[in-house]
Amino acid sequence: MSKVTVVGAGLAGSEAAWQLAQRGISVELIEMKPHKMTPAHHSPDFAELVCSNSLRGDRLENAVGLLKEELRRCGSLILECAEKTRVEAGGCLAVDREGFAKTVTEKLRNHPNITVISREITQVPEGPVIIATGPLTSDALSKAIGEYFGADYLHFFDAAAPLVTAESIDMDKAWWQSRYDRGTPDYINCAMNKEQYEAFITELVSAEEAPVHGFEDRNVFEGCMPVEVMARRGFDTLRYGPLKPVGLTDPKTGKEPYAVVQLRQDNAAKSIFNLVGFQTHLKFGEQKRVFSMIPALANAEFVRYGVMHQNTFLQSPKLLDRYYADRRNPLVAFAGQMTGVEGYVESAASGFLAAVAMAAKVTGREVPDFPKTTAIGALGWYISDESIENFQPMNINFSIISPLEQRIRKKAEKNLAIANRSLAVIDEICAKERGVL
Repeated sequence: MSKVTVVGAGLAGSEAAWQLAQRGISVELIEMKPHKMTPAHHSPDFAELVCSNSLRGDRLENAVGLLKEELRRCGSLILECAEKTRVEAGGCLAVDREGFAKTVTEKLRNHPNITVISREITQVPEGPVIIATGPLTSDALSKAIGEYFGADYLHFFDAAAPLVTAESIDMDKAWWQSRYDRGTPDYINCAMNKEQYEAFITELVSAEEAPVHGFEDRNVFEGCMPVEVMARRGFDTLRYGPLKPVGLTDPKTGKEPYAVVQLRQDNAAKSIFNLVGFQTHLKFGEQKRVFSMIPALANAEFVRYGVMHQNTFLQSPKLLDRYYADRRNPLVAFAGQMTGVEGYVESAASGFLAAVAMAAKVTGREVPDFPKTTAIGALGWYISDESIENFQPMNINFSIISPLEQRIRKKAEKNLAIANRSLAVIDEICAKERGVL
């Protein structure tokens, strides 16, 4: 019987271990709890969640809803246990957190092909192995992973600005231009007049910030000033900083605007844009409320809100392929938030795909093709996209899934069409995979 080591029993590691075991592979699941706990851990059980609705929306018109349905159809352990411990929460998949973690733990501990070992790993094991130790990977293993890849490739991020979809930007109130017209027009510029700027600053300086959790470094913000803190230093601070209008001309007026928010493309397809200089520690709801006061972003779709906290993730586009494996050694793979997927469902999806690919490799079968038309596949393509210059963690969203060939104007109808196309592909893949289960 083939054997694979899985390090870490969060959602990614738990899903990976289950998928391998279900395919007849002997799994050694190594989890440092309860031998060693972090401040984020409260239970010895596997797959801990921060809150009951951490698995988010459940409608197919929502990208994470599509991702969950794909995983359901693929026999996901995480989705099976979530359904068993589900609690009422409208259109969201919410669970009894303790019941969920207990159910996952029991399923894994009782599987005949899984051996659970409680100890801390301080070196990258030889393959075949899937490392899924999460954003709070222990210092010793973080150092070891850095040495394995090279120190420059293990990244600790302090800040990430919000991202919006290109199609949700009101281009009647924005325009393409680079400052002083240097080079190609690389930025979308969103102008504000004096009254709009004053209203924006008033709300920004009083907006509610997210709490700093005990396991985060409270000094993490010193080298990267949040936009709301910058605004509190003076009414015109942002106009002389990230919102400076110098070198820009509003084509509607032919004049330099009072203030300008610049958006920079965040992917090669130009479907997602970054709010330049908008690193922030505001609560997500406050970001939506305040940043939507920028006229061109009044109806903006935020695919990622700004975050400021210490976290660990790989510079995956340089290091990993679309199956989360080391480009140099396909029998060493990574999964979960450390690869640059953001969110619990996304972590489970990465663990699933890494395991399915690893199972094929160790048994001499062809690795199943999860294309970019599927949510599971799109995440793998995203974290391995070498064209991304400033790689940051990402939730699943329709902008990273291949667009439809035909144009559908209504957003909900378009998203549902993408979902139906994806699920047809998933059904074909699952039909082939059932032959090896």
